[in-house]
Amino acid sequence: MLALLPAQPWARNWQDVAAELDTSAELGLSRDEVLSRRDRYGTNCLAQAKPKSAWGILLHQFRSLIIALLAVAALVSFFSHAVVEGVAVLIVIVINTAIGFFTEIRAVRSMEALRDLGTVPATVRRHGQLQQITAEEVVPGDILVLEAGQVLSADARIVSASRLQADESTLTGESDPVAKHEPPVAVGTPLAERTSMLYRGTALNRGSGEAVVTAVGLATELGQVSEMIAEAEQDATPLEERLDALGQRLVWITLVIAAAIIALGLMQGRAVLLMIETGLALAVATIPEGLPIVATTALARGMWRMARRNALISRLSAVETLGATSVVCTDKTGTLTENRMTVRRVVTAEGDYSVTGGAFETDGSFVRDGVAIEAAGDPLLRQTLMLGALCNTAGLHDGPQGRVSGAVGDPLEVALLVAAARAELEKPHLLEHYPLVRQEPFDPDLKMMATYHGDGRRVLVAVKGAPERVLSRCEHVLTAEGEVPLDDDARRSWMSRNEELGREGLRMVAAAQKYVDDPEEPPYEGLALVALIGLQDPPRQEVTEALRLARMAGVRVIMMTGDQATTAQQVAKAVGLVQEHDTAPITGTDLPPAEEWSAEDKGRLLGTSIFARVSPRQKLDLIGLHQQRDSIVAMTGDGVNDAPALEKADIGVAMGLRGTQVAKEAADMILLDDSFNTIIYAIEQGRVIFRNIRRFVLYLLSCNVAEIMTVTLASVVDAPLPILPLQILFLNLVTDVFPALALGVGEGEPGIMRRPPRDPHEPILARRHWIDIVIFGFTITVGVLGALGLSMFWLRLPEHEAITVSFLTLAVAQLWHVFNLRDPNSNWWRNDIVGNKYIWGAIALCGGLLVMALKLPVLANVLDLVNPGTMGLLVALGMSLLPLVVGQLVILPLKRWRLSSPQAEKPQQSSATPITPQDGVQEEADGDFDTRRSPRTNCRT
Repeated sequence: MLALLPAQPWARNWQDVAAELDTSAELGLSRDEVLSRRDRYGTNCLAQAKPKSAWGILLHQFRSLIIALLAVAALVSFFSHAVVEGVAVLIVIVINTAIGFFTEIRAVRSMEALRDLGTVPATVRRHGQLQQITAEEVVPGDILVLEAGQVLSADARIVSASRLQADESTLTGESDPVAKHEPPVAVGTPLAERTSMLYRGTALNRGSGEAVVTAVGLATELGQVSEMIAEAEQDATPLEERLDALGQRLVWITLVIAAAIIALGLMQGRAVLLMIETGLALAVATIPEGLPIVATTALARGMWRMARRNALISRLSAVETLGATSVVCTDKTGTLTENRMTVRRVVTAEGDYSVTGGAFETDGSFVRDGVAIEAAGDPLLRQTLMLGALCNTAGLHDGPQGRVSGAVGDPLEVALLVAAARAELEKPHLLEHYPLVRQEPFDPDLKMMATYHGDGRRVLVAVKGAPERVLSRCEHVLTAEGEVPLDDDARRSWMSRNEELGREGLRMVAAAQKYVDDPEEPPYEGLALVALIGLQDPPRQEVTEALRLARMAGVRVIMMTGDQATTAQQVAKAVGLVQEHDTAPITGTDLPPAEEWSAEDKGRLLGTSIFARVSPRQKLDLIGLHQQRDSIVAMTGDGVNDAPALEKADIGVAMGLRGTQVAKEAADMILLDDSFNTIIYAIEQGRVIFRNIRRFVLYLLSCNVAEIMTVTLASVVDAPLPILPLQILFLNLVTDVFPALALGVGEGEPGIMRRPPRDPHEPILARRHWIDIVIFGFTITVGVLGALGLSMFWLRLPEHEAITVSFLTLAVAQLWHVFNLRDPNSNWWRNDIVGNKYIWGAIALCGGLLVMALKLPVLANVLDLVNPGTMGLLVALGMSLLPLVVGQLVILPLKRWRLSSPQAEKPQQSSATPITPQDGVQEEADGDFDTRRSPRTNCRT
């Protein structure tokens, strides 16, 4: 029986670890032993969410409260022997379920397809032979054969290493490669410094070696992070909560209205059956049958728009939630930066040079004292660039003029090649004149590398490495007049300059040289310093504009990175995330445990925009702090170390191109292009979606309230019902749904990103919206009852024909009513409602359906409609215009006046850290939104 997996293998000799695992570095495991260990430890897989079945997705569609209300209405209809009404309600349920099912299954299957993208191969030695297997087949005790470019499939103790380096940024957040060696390290060494270990999910970017597997699956460091993700609690999204709250309110409204009308009728001595039918009609009118259909369609439309802009959404409601975001917490490496180096500064004995141009752009300038110079005319600058190209193992692929189509090798060396190419010093041409004699590979201990090049007479030794190490080996400095001695004062001066540039966030490299007669002479003795080179991981070009738009929208962006504070601060300044006077970064070592945070600590943390060297647990704590202040938090990231925060945040946003599988599984949205701009587009679309949802809810409920008022007032005065139950259901299915659908897929209006985020606690419909619903519903009711009265007492039409007139009035009035939902500050003929082609299509469709209902005998008989004659049709058309005229000439101007009043211009602000209307931030000018800021957020622009 095997013992437990080796404890702390990084602190032990690899021979002891292999012996404990009963394996041999020369032979590996036998076939039988592999099968035995697979039974014992299981497959080398991380825990994944089980794929959702089609049945599960289908059943999920019936968990809507409004679906439950419709089901009750259908049961009441069948119980009352109103079979047609019951069947009609069931049809509505089927339509809604089908839309929700096909929309959700598309999103779910897309996410599951992402999880199944490819398998990671592994090369192992088993029973003395090399084999290539899948990562899932690796077991503890396997001997991994390592080469540059591989992705580690398990945690492993290094057996041998030759210039081995690993990119562990996905696990630790460190952007620089980590040199790996065979000797053990101390027991308490932190994970990022365990040079004797390799970890699952990390990649080898240099060297070769072998290692013995010490942990697989959930026992790996990556597996433990995935378990932490499961602990991160995630609540329902704001939209889900608001729709549920609205549904609960509608339940009580339905019960109260139905009970009140039935009681009133019985008190008046009306027939019990008549009052039951009336109560059923009111219940059907109160429930907005089109709400679930339109809400699902609006969210699905938003998801598909996002997909076309390279953002994959896993949940429909996540689109709206991102639109309510007030805080975006983002990683640095690869999110705000391109994760590739570029040369920015060159310092020689003769001057300080700035270098312009993008990371892969060979078109650039060298600037000295504010003047662009030619590198060919500056011997020291030219020599520096030449040394950087010669002492180099990377390669460039030629592309269009002024560009590099691709590169192979370390990003730092690629940056040196690009800088040399700007001076027309291409490496292949240089090697023709200075052929490579031999190479001294980069030594992680010495932090230097050297190459030997023949120049026809002597051998040029080109050296580059860490400045402090190179300077310690230099005896001279190269100047325009030749080499001069490097004394202690001069060495301190160079080191001071190096530290100064390092504080600017630049990664510093020193270039040195010497000439020797024998290529076998040691490389790092008697060197002459040529220059210091400062490199920068360039920020993404689109990030600065995206951050400007975020500030304009009142959304605060916070950097949380595992990198060092100076680099993080420099990148933040470069992209415009912070200014010179902003609060200094806070490092993870300065963060006490969350349970020990005082009020002063919380205030300081809420006011900080850069957090460096933070752990996954600290990210969770910081996100939780902002959520406690009622902020809606989005978290972006690509590494394994980001995954718990992605899960904890209200919206997790993972990078699709280089994001890890764990990060993608934890996220609600995946950026397929890794563009920060896509996040801002998502925020804009989320705001548009919520605006559209609010508009169609206003439309649906104002139409339904009109139906309620119409039936109620007619019952009170003992008049004929102006609209019958089946006619109400027809309107709810046709003239309600299609215009509401058109409102739900609107493109939005310019300026929506100049408004601050919504209060996350604000319901879909606030008090002012219910007032609007009642006012609009009353104007429609006046038009319908007026048409009924004119038909009966002026035209002397029979009751059936008069009811047809009131039905047509209500139907057409609802179609005109859609134009009352425009922005009060917009022009009546030029706004996003009039400009919505789907609105006009819905009106044309509904108009055609009304004609069919009146002219087709079968449909007319079911709905109990008759032709009211020309005068009856004219009365219906004329009275249907009343709500539109009153809305455009009275209601909307009053709303515009209210929005422009001094009270509206002075929104109530929180005493915390409010969003101030600067950089274009404006308060809401739309009657469909709250024009006041609530005491909710610590955001600032």
